[in-house]
Amino acid sequence: MIRVIRGCVGLIAACFVLMVQAQDFEKAKRAAEQGDAAAQNSLGMMYSEGKGVTKDETEAVKWFRKAAEQGYVRAQTHLGWMYREGLGVPQNYTEALKWYALAAKQGYAKAQFNLGFLYENGQGVAQDFAEAAKWYKQAAEQGNVAAQINLGSLYENGWGVPQDYAEAIKLYSLPAMKGVVVAQYRLARMYLKGWGVTQDEAEAAKWYALAAGLGYAPAQNSLGLMYQFGRGVTQDDVEAVKWYAIAAKQGYAGAQANLGWMYSACRGVEKQDDTEAVKWYRMAAEQGNANGQYGLGWVHEKGYGVTQDEAEAVKWYTKASEQGHEGAQTALRKMGK
Repeated sequence: MIRVIRGCVGLIAACFVLMVQAQDFEKAKRAAEQGDAAAQNSLGMMYSEGKGVTKDETEAVKWFRKAAEQGYVRAQTHLGWMYREGLGVPQNYTEALKWYALAAKQGYAKAQFNLGFLYENGQGVAQDFAEAAKWYKQAAEQGNVAAQINLGSLYENGWGVPQDYAEAIKLYSLPAMKGVVVAQYRLARMYLKGWGVTQDEAEAAKWYALAAGLGYAPAQNSLGLMYQFGRGVTQDDVEAVKWYAIAAKQGYAGAQANLGWMYSACRGVEKQDDTEAVKWYRMAAEQGNANGQYGLGWVHEKGYGVTQDEAEAVKWYTKASEQGHEGAQTALRKMGK
C-alpha cells in the first residue's frame, strides 16, 4: 500500500511539473512573439531541452537567433553552441566563432571560455594559443572554472604564454578547492612532479584521493599507482587493486592495463589469474593503450591464459612499439622482428 501511495505521489508531482513547464512555455512564447529577447532565449532553451514542449532543435535555433540578433549575450552563446555541435543546424565552427565572439566582447564569461576553446583547438580559425589564453584569462578572472583550468594548462605547457608552473598551480587551486575533479587531478600531478612547488607526494596523494572519491577515473588510476609503489601513502597492493578496479570498470584503459598486470603478478588479489589478466589487457589494448597492448602481446608470447600464438604476440607488441613502448620494442628484438 505504501509503495502504491508513493507511486501516486510521484506521478502527481511529475504531472505538476509538466503543467508548470507548459504554463512557462506559453508565457515565454507570448513574450517572445512580442520581441522580448530574454523570452526568446528562454523559448529557445525550452525547445532545446524539451521542457513544456516537444524537443525541437531547429525551432530552438530559430529563437536563439532572434534574441542573438538583438545582442542578447546568452542567446549568442547558445547559438554558437548549436553551430559548434551541429544541433538544429549543420555544424559550422566559423559561425560558432562569430557568435561566441559577439558575446565574448560584451564580457560574457561563458562565451569568452568557448571562444578561447575554439582558438586553442583551431576550430573555425587558425590555432592560436595566445588568443586562447587572452579569452581564457578574461573568463577566468570572472570565476569561470573551465577557463581557470584551461588557462592553467596553457601556463603549465607554455602554450601561448611563458611557461609558469606557479601560475598553473594558482589557477588549478581555485577550482580544486571547490571540488572540481579535473583541477584536483592536475594539482596532484604538479605536487607529484614538483612543478612550481616543492615535490610533495603526500600532498599529491591527497588531491588524487579527493578526485578519486568523486568518481574521476584518471585520479582513481593514479591513486592506485600511489598505493602500488608506496608514494605519499603506505604501500598497499590491495588498495591499489581496489582503485584500479573502480577505474577499470568505468572503462579507463590505463587502469585496465594496470589491473591486468596485478592479476598476472598476483599482487593485491587472492590468487594469480591469467584469464582475468587477459580480459583486462584486451580491454585496454582495444582502446589503444600501449601497456595493454604490450600485456596482450606478452601473454600470447608465453601462452598465459591464452593459446600461445607468436603471430598474435608480434601483432600486439608491434602496436605498442609504434607508440614508443620500450618493453614491446625489446620483446620484438628478442623475437627477431
